[in-house]
Amino acid sequence: MPTQQFRISTGKRRQVTDITSRVQEAVRAAGCDQGLACISVPHCTCTVYVNENESGLVADTLQFINQLPAGGSWQHNRIDNNAEAHLVASLMGSSTCLPVSGGEVELGTWQRIMLGELDGPRERRVTVTVVPG
Repeated sequence: MPTQQFRISTGKRRQVTDITSRVQEAVRAAGCDQGLACISVPHCTCTVYVNENESGLVADTLQFINQLPAGGSWQHNRIDNNAEAHLVASLMGSSTCLPVSGGEVELGTWQRIMLGELDGPRERRVTVTVVPG
């Protein structure tokens, strides 16, 4: 299974970044015409998801994330004060799998592959594994 990796540097505590073009480059580099592309981030406070990259929806996503109380009485905050980032990552997920057809990730008209930074700024690693089908 061909695996490609790339890094994203985030500049804010919480942000959403469209990584679709980078994922498409990784799929092309894998040289697989048909199959599945599994996109993942090996981080507990980061997420990968598919949705529109529309400014209002991105703002709504960040507003949704920010509704979890930071600092609050979360047990994990005794360690490094970022429990809400872990909780959101658990809800949104750290990976997604998408079909590959004609050497490209298949997406709907408005679909984009998004990286959600929940505890930045940090450097994040994205792994794209292509499984031939």
